[in-house]
This record gives sequence, C-alpha cells and structure tokens, in this order.
Amino acid sequence: MKLQYQLNIAFTALLLIIMGVTGFVIYSLILDLLIQDEQRQLEQKGEILVNVLNETYGTRSDIQQFNDFLQEQDLQLFLYDRKQNAVLFSTMSDQVVHGFFLNNDFSNTNEELWEFGNDKFVTSRILFYPENLGLELILLTPLRDIQVVQHNFIQRMLIVFLIGSVVTVLLSYVLTNKLVTPLSRLKRQLKKIEKRKFDEVEPIKATGEIKEVAQSVYDMANELQRYINTQQTFFQNASHELKTPLMTIQGYAEGIKEHIFDKADEEKGLEVMVNEVNRLKKIINEMILLAKLESEQSVYNPDIVDAKALITQVADRVRPLVNEKELQMTYNVDSRMELVVDEEKMLRALLNLSINAVRHATSQVRITGSNAMKQIVIEDDGEGISEELMPHIFHRFVKGKNGETGLGLAIARAIIEQSGGKIFVGKSELGGAKFTIQLNAQNGNK
Repeated sequence: MKLQYQLNIAFTALLLIIMGVTGFVIYSLILDLLIQDEQRQLEQKGEILVNVLNETYGTRSDIQQFNDFLQEQDLQLFLYDRKQNAVLFSTMSDQVVHGFFLNNDFSNTNEELWEFGNDKFVTSRILFYPENLGLELILLTPLRDIQVVQHNFIQRMLIVFLIGSVVTVLLSYVLTNKLVTPLSRLKRQLKKIEKRKFDEVEPIKATGEIKEVAQSVYDMANELQRYINTQQTFFQNASHELKTPLMTIQGYAEGIKEHIFDKADEEKGLEVMVNEVNRLKKIINEMILLAKLESEQSVYNPDIVDAKALITQVADRVRPLVNEKELQMTYNVDSRMELVVDEEKMLRALLNLSINAVRHATSQVRITGSNAMKQIVIEDDGEGISEELMPHIFHRFVKGKNGETGLGLAIARAIIEQSGGKIFVGKSELGGAKFTIQLNAQNGNK
C-alpha cells in the first residue's frame, strides 16, 4: 500500500477514535448537565411559589386556599406533609399520585429521580417557612422531555462532527499529497543514482526535513560523481606510475638476459633496476597505507599528545636534509598545546609536509603551533604552489615540481582528517607554500 493511502487511513482512523471518545463523553455528560439545569429551574419556580404561599397563606389551616392557588399553576407538583408522610395536594390525578407514592419514598430527600410506570421524573424539593410547618413543595419534570433535548443536541453534534470529518479528511489528503509528492520525486532521483546517472540528478522542491534529505541526496550524487571521477583518475595515474618503472625494469632485464649490454652497462642496469624496484615498493606501500587510512578506522589509535614534543621529533628527523641543503629551520610551539591524535601517524603526516617544505625551500622553513588558534603551520620561502595546482594538491598522484610519488600530501590529508582536523594550502608570507593544519587541540599546563 502506498504511503499516501497509509497516512490517510491513519489520519481517518485517529479522527474516528477521537470523535468516538469525545462523542461518548459528551453523551454521558450532557444528560447529567440537563438534569442539573432542570433541577435549578424547578427550584427557582418552587421558591417563587413557596414565597408567594408563605406571604399569602401563613398557617396549615389554609390548606384549601393552598390547593386552589396551586391548581392554577401549569406544573406537575405535590404538596407534601412531612409530619404525616402524606400528599396533601397535587396537580395530577389521584391515581397518578397513588402510583408515585407506591413506587417512590417521599421521605427520602436524597432521591433525585422518581419512577412511575416506565417513565422517570426529575424532582426538586422546596421547604415552606417556618420549617415547623412540615410542608414541602415537590416539583417534577418527565425525564423524557430532557432526553428529547439531549437527542436534539447529539444530532446537531453529529452533523458538526460529520462536516468536521469531511473537512479533516480532505485536508489530510491535501497535506499527505504535499508530503508524499516530494518523496516520490526523491525516489526517482535515487533510481538515477542507482543507475549511476549522476549527471541527471536534479534538486527537488520540498520543505522541512524532506528538503534536508533531498539536499543530502543531491550532495551525495555529486560526491559519488566526484569520487568515481577521482577513482578513474587514480587508476589512470596509478597505472602510469607503476607502468613506467616496470617498463624500465623489463627493458633492462631483457637486455641483460639477451647479453645486449657490456659489463659496465649491466652493472648500471642492475642499479637502475634496484632503484626502480625500491621506488615501486615505496609507491605500493604508500598506496596500501592510504587505502587503510581511508577505509579502516581500527588502524588509527588516538591519544593525548604533546604538540611541542611531536614537532621536535619532526625537526630532528628532517635536520639531515635541512643541513644538506644548507637551510635555516625554525619551530615555535606553544608549550600548553596538546593534540588528540595517533602519534605515529600524525608524525608521518607532519614529516611528509616538512620534507615537502624542505625540498622546495630556498633558504628557510618555519613551523609554528598555536594553542589559541588550535593550529599548526608549516611554510617555506620556495617558489610556492601555482593557483591551478592548489585545488588538486592533496589528490593522489598529483605532483608538484620535484615531487616523488605524488602520495605524500594525500597521506597527510587522510591522517589529519582521521584526526578530526582539516588541512589548507596557501601562500606564505615567506614567499613559498603554507600548509595550515586545523586540529582539535586541548589546553594543558605543562
């Protein structure tokens, strides 16, 4: 069953349940309210009659005059004598009075409903003053008259409920249609993603959470398209990077096998083959590391690391290369700065960035760590990175001038992102490249 029909059925069922419960409660309460209202009206009428009778006829000897006055009232009532437990007068026939007297306890002042035949009557009792007279006026109203009012009210309520139900169902249909239509369109876009037609995926018009989901789907399609393009580029670059040393190795191996080279050339060829094998080994190892970093969370074990001690290790390891190129290397890290990272892998990332800076520097390399800014900056005074290359510098096999495998910066980015950080590249005030690592640093008192 379609979602729209399910929602409509759910709304309708909920409406019927609410209306049923509401109707039952109202039906149960309305009769009690009508009875209470009728008793108040009877009480008001009775008090008026009693006041008139008290003012006009003051003693029990005026019973006949009582009777004449009450007979003129268009009411169902009894004039009851408590002392004698007898009805002195009634506007109803003697047979009816006798039936009421047999079926009901006139002396029980707590009984509000009396019975006569198959009918019930609402009663209201008013005492005459002074109370020592022992006279009481009892007024009655047939319950069926009140039930007629109740039924009329319920009928009108049912009409209102019916109109409200129709309006609610129509409104439910409109709202669910508005809700489900974007989902149907979103389903068609997902089908395009399933068939890898990423270029055909289009944003859909929606509101609220559905809009957020639709935007996420659209972004996912773009990211998948980018990922597939990146993978294709990766395989093309990887095949090229692996093919070149393999062809060199194959050429020298076949030449040596066929004894084409003399002794000196064979020695040179073997040396080239060893170098190319080492290069292949390095490329493959870096590719495996990069794949693990991007796919296996278990290879990354974060801990609290002293940033200054970590940068000191980096400086010590690149110092031979710095001395070889006769460069000046300075580093300044806040002693309070701590990082939540995998120390070994972050050391690898910083080494890759530092060696890259040393390789391209002209005279100096600078590393700074700011606890306030929560970042580490590595920069040099070399030729820098071209504007065209900057957006792609962290992609696999993208090499700048004098680059080696083209995987060092990609590995550094993967490690930093695994640490919950970001890396940015720009131009340094020194004139060369500037790599900024934004990490989740912690303050500590060292």
